[in-house]
Amino acid sequence: MIRVSILYPNNPDQGSRFNMSYYIDTHMPMSIELLSAHSGFKGVSVERGLGGAQPGTEATYVALCHFLFTSVADFMAAFTPHAATLQNDMPNYTNIEPVIQINEVLISL
Repeated sequence: MIRVSILYPNNPDQGSRFNMSYYIDTHMPMSIELLSAHSGFKGVSVERGLGGAQPGTEATYVALCHFLFTSVADFMAAFTPHAATLQNDMPNYTNIEPVIQINEVLISL
């Protein structure tokens, strides 16, 4: 199992913006509809950053999205046909360049 993590760094001092309502109400339902049509899709979670390790500090990421797929090949097969649609929607909710990381899931409860 693999997890594709899409992390949006929290940089308010650099003029970054993130419209969480649009992301949750519009972008993610579209993403889920498109990607979950592939049999390798196993789930998704979205998180909002609330704070850093030290009390009162800012979260490192304003938002995090994690897609679960059976393999990298399955993710690519699901994502590639819809890449332009999903990427072209990004300006509607953010100007942040996301950090994307693909991970092998070793433990999940």
